[in-house]
Amino acid sequence: MTQDAIRIEGLKKTYRGGRGEPEKQALKGIDLVVPRGSVFGLLGPNGAGKSTLINILAGLVVKSAGQVTIWGFDQDANPRQSRASIGVMPQELNLDPFFSPRGALEVQAGLYGVPKAQRRSDEILEMVGLTDKAEAYARTLSGGMRRRLLLGKALVHRPHVLVLDEPTAGVDIELRQMLWENVRKLNQQGMTIILTTHYLEEAQEMCDQIAIINQGEKIVQDSTANLLGRLDARTMVILPDAPVSELPKAPGIAATLRDDGAVVMSYHSQQTNAEQVLEAVRGAGIRIRDVKTEEADLEDVFLALTSSR
Repeated sequence: MTQDAIRIEGLKKTYRGGRGEPEKQALKGIDLVVPRGSVFGLLGPNGAGKSTLINILAGLVVKSAGQVTIWGFDQDANPRQSRASIGVMPQELNLDPFFSPRGALEVQAGLYGVPKAQRRSDEILEMVGLTDKAEAYARTLSGGMRRRLLLGKALVHRPHVLVLDEPTAGVDIELRQMLWENVRKLNQQGMTIILTTHYLEEAQEMCDQIAIINQGEKIVQDSTANLLGRLDARTMVILPDAPVSELPKAPGIAATLRDDGAVVMSYHSQQTNAEQVLEAVRGAGIRIRDVKTEEADLEDVFLALTSSR
């Protein structure tokens, strides 16, 4: 068995233009590998092609070229098996308003051919915290409850791969914590998770690997740790004993003064070490009350890789 949950090779998607409008190439030959058992982040700015890629995986959009393999099943040769291997929690709250949560799960299970004896509607309702709303009309559910139901619908057929498309956009803290608790539990049970999010701190905390796409192209794919290590930018925050009248000056170091009186020293670790920074501070006659260092986070990496495109 392959160790890849998903393998994408040369994936392209071109949308026809309207009258007098040119074609739009949403995906420009993307190669992507998602390891089994991972929590995989798919990041990119708006319009990068993330939704198109997810819709192709879900079988909702027909690709223009390339090969997609899900859990070892080629999407063209084995469309039913590949589609049954993946569950998608969409960003849009597209629910039938006249179904109850239990009814929606039962219908979804039927669409995937799950026999009644093997359906887990009550178990799923309990997992997503909707047991007490099992028979309520979906139209009466709050936005957060509807999002929980979308997660439940994505799980009815026991997929090997779960795709979460902006799952925490606009939700409260309680729902966000519930969602991540369930994601961790599902991943520990062996499910592969693909996450798209605009909250980069979530991707940094949750994901083993991350791919960043922009303008229909993959910019990078690497482990989260390696991506964070790509930037050697460092920041040292100096809390002085007394108000600073003159900022430190030294080659390779940029100093700024914050409103709270702290001196922020920015430098690159490959060119300048921490001792040189401290020497520059002392050389400016600044007595240090406290000091802390900061390293680049995923937002810095994201901006560095996408801003030049």
